[in-house]
Amino acid sequence: MVHFIVRRILQTIPVLFGVIVITFILMYLVPGDPVVSMVGERYDEETIHKLRKELHLDDSLPMQFVHYVSNVLRGDFGKSFVTGGPVSEELLIKFPNTLILAVASMIIAIITGLTMGIVSSLRPQSILDKITMLFALAGISAPVFWVGLMLVLFIGVFLQWLPPTGFGGIEYIILPAITLGLRSAAYLARLTRATMLDVLNQDYIRTARMKRLPEWKVILKHGFPNILIPIITVIGTDFGSYLSGAVLTESIFGWPGIGRYALEAILKRDFPVIQGTVLFMALMFILANLIVDIFYGIVDPRIRIEGKNG
Repeated sequence: MVHFIVRRILQTIPVLFGVIVITFILMYLVPGDPVVSMVGERYDEETIHKLRKELHLDDSLPMQFVHYVSNVLRGDFGKSFVTGGPVSEELLIKFPNTLILAVASMIIAIITGLTMGIVSSLRPQSILDKITMLFALAGISAPVFWVGLMLVLFIGVFLQWLPPTGFGGIEYIILPAITLGLRSAAYLARLTRATMLDVLNQDYIRTARMKRLPEWKVILKHGFPNILIPIITVIGTDFGSYLSGAVLTESIFGWPGIGRYALEAILKRDFPVIQGTVLFMALMFILANLIVDIFYGIVDPRIRIEGKNG
């Protein structure tokens, strides 16, 4: 297992390095002078020259990249042009808020999606099954921003059951968590139903039923473990995207997380923050996929063996 984990970690290093290279190139190609954006309209040539020297912008492109990689490895993403504070510190302040929203959204998605999917697979073509399929279709099709705006309008403004925007107690997280978790819940419901229906038709399930085992034991002990691989894939991928910052959801509900922070940086052309958030989002997504790979090895030992032999 240790060999498997080390192998997966080493495989993520080239991916992360590729993200660093792409981020550097894209920011280099952005039109305009970052120093001018930093100091504003009122500036003099001496100030511009001094800042360019401090930021190593007068160096050759390869040397700029070396300085950039060196700073990234030390966790230094530079200072924000707007606030003047270190980007890494601001990211660490915003990240817990994004983490809270991501965990709440995924809990809603897992409980709703798995429950509806399993119940639907046990009663195919029933009313519950049709309701589940309708929910899955609507949840996957509805745009996130539309769902968020509808919840704000009806639940927050018209009915006034929950605060429409803001950040504070648990009542503030319910609407954004539902908005963010709805699509994952819908996809999990459809995936769970399809995979469970396939598993329930396997010979080992028929054998378990012939032994007159309780139905709940057949489902939970013999059926559910065999559908975990695709479910873990969806959960891990979606959770990685949540940790990367849900830009639309956080912006609609005024949630002070990574996504909203990144959007504000783009609108204000705050280049160090844009670079920092892109790299941070990529790191979170890569980390989530790494954890998914490790769970694969735990759930299915054959994957560990294949990885070791490969």
